[in-house]
Amino acid sequence: MMQITLFGPFEVQRDGRPVSGLEARKTQELLAFLLIQRSRAYSREFLAEMLWGERAAAQSKKYLRQTLWQVHSALNGSSQGADDGALLAVEGEWVRCNERCPLTLDVAQFELAHAQAAGVAGGQLDSARADALDQAVQLYRGDLLPGCYEDWCIFERERLQTMYLAMLDKLIDRCVEQAQYEMGLGYGATILRYDRARECTHRRMMRLYYLAGDRTSALRQFDQLAQALREELDVSPSRRSAALRDQIRADRLDDDSSPPGHARPDPRLPELSSQADPRQHLRRLHASLLQMQLQIKREIEAVELALADS
Repeated sequence: MMQITLFGPFEVQRDGRPVSGLEARKTQELLAFLLIQRSRAYSREFLAEMLWGERAAAQSKKYLRQTLWQVHSALNGSSQGADDGALLAVEGEWVRCNERCPLTLDVAQFELAHAQAAGVAGGQLDSARADALDQAVQLYRGDLLPGCYEDWCIFERERLQTMYLAMLDKLIDRCVEQAQYEMGLGYGATILRYDRARECTHRRMMRLYYLAGDRTSALRQFDQLAQALREELDVSPSRRSAALRDQIRADRLDDDSSPPGHARPDPRLPELSSQADPRQHLRRLHASLLQMQLQIKREIEAVELALADS
């Protein structure tokens, strides 16, 4: 059985033993891309241009052939066909992950747990879904392919990190529902290591501290929020956060920390505030554009292939 880790340091093991020969950066990028897009096949031309687009076409295709051979040799496949247990199936001009290859993939387990909890509020998670989310966030040992700044990787890294933070949010809400305040604070601290100016997380932690009977730490959390927003964005906490601080100072906690006359937001919608990080918003817009470009390129390839066969 093959075990592949894409979160944090790239690693491939077979039966618990590391597989060597996959240390080259482009080899890891090729494998990571095909594993994340494991339900699709890609043309050699597309992969060569994506990974070595700065090179001449003939040279980029040569590099792709060499990289495919390195993968094949390192994983000791008997052939590159789709009918054996090789990780990659190479069929003429098309390359894809072989669905018959027995393997465990951390990203696949991670995405499955996220999908199973989709549409379920954190406070309404049953034990099975909560346990699956907890196991999934433990798989997230770090961002996808640290140090890789190819367009496709930036998009996938942002997508997976957004899923990670959303799962942690749900687990915090579950902890509030189950009065597991210390565990919820641990999840919150994890989120802030990735985004120290995430205002909604600071508010959740203020509530958790207060519910745990630690009003002092709840007020200190507000001070940490104010400092993070000042240093990261040069803004002050929102009225909603200030209202929550005032409630905690007064030793009372309403169901909604919105200030008077402020409409309570729909919990199903992402929070919008003047403190939203414009850099993060720009990254998400860029990632969406990259995904559209990839989709258009795939559709053009499909049409060209159909025309060639007609």
